[in-house]
Amino acid sequence: MNVPEILVKRAQILEDYYKAHYPALAPLVSQCFLNTMETTVKELEDGSYFVITGDIPAMWLRDSTAQVRPYVKYAKEDLGLQKILEGIIAKQAELVCIDPYANAFNESANGAGAKDDTLLNDHVWERKYEVDSLCAPIYLGYLYWKTTGINRIFTQTYHAMVTAIVDTFTVEQDHRKSDYSFQRYDCVKTDTLPCKGKGRPVNVTGMTWSGFRPSDDSCSFGYLVPANMMAVMAMEYAKEICLECYQDKALADRCSQLGEEIQDGIMEYAIVEHPKYGKIYSYETDGFGNYKLMDDANSPSLLAMPYLGYCDREDALYQNTRRFILSMDNPYYYEGSLAKGMGSPHTPEGYVWHIGIVMQALTSGSREEILSCLAMLSRTHAGTNYMHESFEPSKPEEYTRAWFAWANTLFAELLDRLMEEDFFASK
Repeated sequence: MNVPEILVKRAQILEDYYKAHYPALAPLVSQCFLNTMETTVKELEDGSYFVITGDIPAMWLRDSTAQVRPYVKYAKEDLGLQKILEGIIAKQAELVCIDPYANAFNESANGAGAKDDTLLNDHVWERKYEVDSLCAPIYLGYLYWKTTGINRIFTQTYHAMVTAIVDTFTVEQDHRKSDYSFQRYDCVKTDTLPCKGKGRPVNVTGMTWSGFRPSDDSCSFGYLVPANMMAVMAMEYAKEICLECYQDKALADRCSQLGEEIQDGIMEYAIVEHPKYGKIYSYETDGFGNYKLMDDANSPSLLAMPYLGYCDREDALYQNTRRFILSMDNPYYYEGSLAKGMGSPHTPEGYVWHIGIVMQALTSGSREEILSCLAMLSRTHAGTNYMHESFEPSKPEEYTRAWFAWANTLFAELLDRLMEEDFFASK
């Protein structure tokens, strides 16, 4: 991949800055910043761009958005980067229109991927329905438009994508009306949906149902709260796009109403009174009074709410929730001799995620906390100078996924932000 010159220059600036201000991170920052562009982006014959996650040869809608998000702010000054990002946005819109229930896609209609009991399509690598997968392309398109002022990305295919997303979210507000089901056999139970592939029953709440989490693990209860929070913002962004770029008031009104209904559902059904932390957000609920009190390092997470634009980091309800999820009361928060932070039921018990540590720093207003996160990141890359999916916090040489571009790019986004703020010069 021919990396745009503006990114190469930025990588060098980052490296020079950290050599001066935090030498332990200097060997990581440049190669992590460029990792997505150097190793995972491919131009296709039709001019669109395909983005793999790293060590899996498929394009996840969520991951591809997260992988290139930090590059968007440099696109206004570089035509080559514009071409790449616009090609990725076009590819995402095309893929959603092929199947809005799929989370990951093949480079072509080659039939690769899992052969699950669901409505299969040769373009689809995996058909685990995840609400955040549909939010991610709207986030990316909106961010690109607002950052560059370029609206040519809003094609008829993009409009069809927004329509498909609104239709899907609306159907899944009452999952009983949905035709979607998913079953995988001879697997761990988190890789399939119970009740003959339909998932456990849920009440109608205004929120929209999700079969799977951003970890690709199945939901215990069908309303995944962080994904619904992301959907609230996605509908707000889509409304603005529909009004300003398509002059489609009818679709904009649908986005607005849907976002309001999801938000009302969150506030009515997703908040729990915790005896230790007060009112907090649950991770999942079924609308019948059952809750999952936890958080997962994969984003969207409850921890990531301010990063995703859902609330201010000083919001009282967020702060209560944050204190819970960054404690041992969260069943997926782990501590070791070299690091502590959130893990996931998707990876070995006790393993901490680099994405979780980075997100903790990105959403923190505490200098001390940010410095603590940077110290953990600097000593847990196992000498590879790259981030990983998860690692044993007392033995970081024991890790999962040596090539996980999302973690590398998010880490670089943090370091880039701290440099812009001149974090190390402040008192």
